[in-house]
Amino acid sequence: MTVKSSISLSDAQFAFAKAMVESGQYPSVSAVLQQGVEILRQRQEDAELERQALRRLLSARHEAEPIPASAFDDRLDAMLAARQKGHDLDT
Repeated sequence: MTVKSSISLSDAQFAFAKAMVESGQYPSVSAVLQQGVEILRQRQEDAELERQALRRLLSARHEAEPIPASAFDDRLDAMLAARQKGHDLDT
């Protein structure tokens, strides 16, 4: 289903959309705007999925057994050493 809507664009926005049409990238200014709205919808959906994943990760970390600082330092040192070795870097 398609809904017709009247919108206002700045001169610069309209010029940009019109240039996209004239270059053959889109069949109409309406198609340019539809693509822009779709990109915004996808971006918002992706951001919500990332927030949900972060909440799950934080919840899991909150429920996990704490790691002693010395063990964390050892893990970090090992990660850095592996990364440096993978890039042929000397410490």
